[in-house]
Amino acid sequence: MDLRTRWTPAAVALGLVADGLWRRSRAARLNVLPPPAPTDDAQADEDAGDFRFVTAAGVDVDPATRAAALAHAAREGLDVLELVPAGLDTARALELLRRLDPASYRAARLARGETAGHAVLVRERVLRRARADDVLDRPGGLSPAELDALAVKLKRHAPTTTDLAVAPDLAARPAAAFTPRDRRAVLRTRWHLDLPTHLTTVLGGFAAAALFAARRPRPAAAVLAAACAQPYLATARTPLRPRDRGRFALLRPVAAPARWAQVALAREEADPDLPRLRARYRDDLALGVERFLEAPRTDCPWCGAHSPRPYITSLDYQQRKPGTFRLDRCTSCGHVFQNPRLNEDGLEFYYRDYYDGIGEAEVERGFQLSGEHYRARAGMLRGRAVPRAWLDVGGGHGHFCNAARDIWPDTRFDALDFGSGIIEAERRGWVDLAHYGQFRNLADKLVGSYDVVSMHHYLEHTLDPLAELDAAARVLPAGGHLLIEVPDPESPVARLAKRWWHNWFQPQHLHFIPVDNLVEALAARGLRTVAVDRGTAHQHIDLLMVVMLMLNRVAPVHPDRPWAPPGRRLPRVAARVALTLAGTPLMVVAGTADQLARPLVHRFGGANTYRVLARKEDVTEA
Repeated sequence: MDLRTRWTPAAVALGLVADGLWRRSRAARLNVLPPPAPTDDAQADEDAGDFRFVTAAGVDVDPATRAAALAHAAREGLDVLELVPAGLDTARALELLRRLDPASYRAARLARGETAGHAVLVRERVLRRARADDVLDRPGGLSPAELDALAVKLKRHAPTTTDLAVAPDLAARPAAAFTPRDRRAVLRTRWHLDLPTHLTTVLGGFAAAALFAARRPRPAAAVLAAACAQPYLATARTPLRPRDRGRFALLRPVAAPARWAQVALAREEADPDLPRLRARYRDDLALGVERFLEAPRTDCPWCGAHSPRPYITSLDYQQRKPGTFRLDRCTSCGHVFQNPRLNEDGLEFYYRDYYDGIGEAEVERGFQLSGEHYRARAGMLRGRAVPRAWLDVGGGHGHFCNAARDIWPDTRFDALDFGSGIIEAERRGWVDLAHYGQFRNLADKLVGSYDVVSMHHYLEHTLDPLAELDAAARVLPAGGHLLIEVPDPESPVARLAKRWWHNWFQPQHLHFIPVDNLVEALAARGLRTVAVDRGTAHQHIDLLMVVMLMLNRVAPVHPDRPWAPPGRRLPRVAARVALTLAGTPLMVVAGTADQLARPLVHRFGGANTYRVLARKEDVTEA
């Protein structure tokens, strides 16, 4: 037996034990509903106020649990309280503990809403703001997928007043009630287009474990023992007491692969909207994508010099929509720009189904992981100003404004965008006021209303970034601050990776501004640069994204993309899964290298992104 065969099983067994203890640390921090004070039915109805109980099919919340939940929500100032049965089945208990840290969940503004799939107490006004009025008409009998989708909505609309608590007396549904089809439907909302890869990875892991156990039964026994002990390690002496824990642990080596195989084979309903989307894209593409481009220009849009040179030729490596795009670089000022540029119709076509629609789930997952980055942006004002009213231009769905409240809780955060997501951001309460439209068109109405304006990954998307800077200068009063974050075209990885650098992001990014150019342009508009950040602004995904974009380019377009040709679904999905699994070791190596390079980038530079903070000078004093 070589060293790998000897030590790998021990390492896996220790990993399972450590994972079980890690989940136990989370389970131990779950809140538990205290016994309620005795009340009569009339008093209970009065205490309920505008709260409503929403339940899964077959779940009935007993009167004692209702009273305890209402008292807990009132005491803690909650709008949403997810009820977790103490006897929740082991499989769902382990999954819940993997996804959710009870100690940080309530304060985590961008966290995904989670559910145990039984019951939730929620204020009626939150349901209405979340446009879940249908739940008011049918508060009972929801499917697992419906409850999961509701949990996501409610956390978004009550980001810091949502929490979980174990309800000792709430009867748990048996594990069999959560069918493979139910589990697949829930997983689809989490993994979306990546679900086949996820399921294949899980089943492949089981197959590898079975093969190893057949060849090396003694070392495998330690791994099996650790796997069987894990449910006890995760839940023993915690508020969770799964009733099926003993059976689950004993049968886990056989039952777990069988359960995942059933999920993989379960049928799911096709997207009813996909035929309509395909028809629309088919009509768009029948006219050709060349119509989405303006005529090429011969001068630089930044400095006006007639010296642009071809720099990068790229495809749409993210969505794989058809089209070829060229970036030119001005030899006079270094400005990089798309040439020929997308016209208005082209912007609509290539943005469609990226930030919303079919692409929303994938983008949202990235936004949820960016809380630290958003807070670092907001923290750049520390020691320089205390913002009173902040306008985030290009605010999207309001993720930055939501996260920035952790840094500036007393600041008014408004946002502006021409996408419909900004209206949803106001409905969620992530922004105080949404301005819908183009910044340049609305600027005159906003003059003097804000002492901070921010543009985070906004200028590179605009048709005329200099006009956007003009608008910001008009809006800000003397002493106000402008905060900008953009990709850095001078990044070493940008030069080395060429078209595979993720921040070229064709065809959406139209302009790439060297930092010296931006500082000079700000100064010309009375905005003095007070800080430049080329360290902590760095996004640590350069090498990982190079690998992922290359794999995505080689793999067939996913058949559920409505612009992809229909037919041959199974071979295309199989090819994507195979390529993703084959490339996983490369992604792990690349991602590790990105993290190892983090301190070097912070110290010596080479970031893929930079931030500039500028202060508007008082002309009368000058």
